[in-house]
Amino acid sequence: MTERGGRSVRFLSCFLLSFVPLSSSTHDVTAGGSRKTVDSQVPVHQLIALRDVVFVIQSQRNSYHAQRAEQRRAHIFSQSQSLKQGSPDVVFLHELSEYDGNWGILPALPRLAEGYCPSSSWIFFLEEETVVDLARLLGVLSKFSSGREWFLGRALYDAEATIIHHYAFSDEPAGFGYPDFIAGWALSCPLVKRLADYVKHEPPKSDFTIDLKHEIALYIWEEGRGPALTDVGEFCSELHGSPNTSHCASTVNTYLPSCVVPVVKKTWAKDAALLEFYSDVTDPAIPTIDLGVPNTERGHCGKTFAVMRRFASGDVTRAPWLLLVDDDTLISLPRLRRLLHCYDPSEAVSVGERYGYGLSQGGYSYITGGGGMVFSREAVQRILSSGCACYSPDAPDDMVLGMCLNTLGLSVTHSPQFHQARPDDYPKEVLIRQSPISFHKHWNVDPVAVYQQWLMDTTEPFQRLLGREFRQEL
Repeated sequence: MTERGGRSVRFLSCFLLSFVPLSSSTHDVTAGGSRKTVDSQVPVHQLIALRDVVFVIQSQRNSYHAQRAEQRRAHIFSQSQSLKQGSPDVVFLHELSEYDGNWGILPALPRLAEGYCPSSSWIFFLEEETVVDLARLLGVLSKFSSGREWFLGRALYDAEATIIHHYAFSDEPAGFGYPDFIAGWALSCPLVKRLADYVKHEPPKSDFTIDLKHEIALYIWEEGRGPALTDVGEFCSELHGSPNTSHCASTVNTYLPSCVVPVVKKTWAKDAALLEFYSDVTDPAIPTIDLGVPNTERGHCGKTFAVMRRFASGDVTRAPWLLLVDDDTLISLPRLRRLLHCYDPSEAVSVGERYGYGLSQGGYSYITGGGGMVFSREAVQRILSSGCACYSPDAPDDMVLGMCLNTLGLSVTHSPQFHQARPDDYPKEVLIRQSPISFHKHWNVDPVAVYQQWLMDTTEPFQRLLGREFRQEL
């Protein structure tokens, strides 16, 4: 949230849309702690069995994502029949327990260690779009002694020190590797068991979970006392069936699932939204609408709840979705539309970049405001009808909303297309495949150039978006 003329600025956008619901390898350890595989072609003495691997799909409770996870599990079971080894254990992370914070991985480790490691050797984590070749995966894991502590994955590296990683390894940011979750990653059970015990009395140093894959790698590495990530070349992030993936044990089904039908595309032109500017004063030159909420220098909980009440009243619009962003947030509305077609607005849905607070101590998840917070009308109504409110007008609105959703037993839904920081703060290879929806902060960047490079769709000029679909709240 930035200041303009003494007033904080936040944007609100509403959409009227039609929806169809729907290794004993040789390794070299770098100074920063990453471990690169030098020779992955080590002879396999004994191929491990499918029952030795537990598959954990990093699933989400939302009905769309749960369905995608079911499809991934069915694909694994289908392959297991061909191998004639019986069906392996496939765990949905969101069903591991009632605790919504299991997506933070560390809270889930005790249950995984107790429930599966006594009879298995490996825990293999995958996302809902990760395609696993079971035969190749068993061959890859057989190269590593399951009696040792192993942390395997496709390594990502920071090109420069970044705020989302708290400027870790500022002297050599490219020296520390962390796993690319979409390619899959694995922990040997000796490591899972030790971490499961360790996390009970030694939680992460920070209460906040921001970039999980980097924080997991840091926690496991433990400043050199634990294993660094071993970069496994057979864990791939290329699309399934792409050239040069014949060696891959994992690939990606799709980077951006399409939930849009042609009829919907043809109806977009008539789904125009209203344009309003919200403020603590009435200014006909802009024009603005006075919400009756005094301006605050930090945290804008009072103002956000006023906007939500206005939206829920139905006096302005009956749009099914509410989008809240800061004035230094850049966002692609066409891409957001495409994403929202995956979700049923009759459900209580909240979507954005998911952060966590105190997850290892029974904390809660929330959508970080800078990257944009999207709520279905049902979610807004549930929040307001619960009596949940700001503990002060200048409380952090995104965290308060997270606490409200947690109290209501409603999960937040994570989309990696939303970003709390600038493009420079993320690995470019990840951004390229994401088709980003948002970025945040204008610090040391040209925001127009960032929008044109990363967010502008040539079929939907920015000027048209400004004239048709923005709603702004000052």
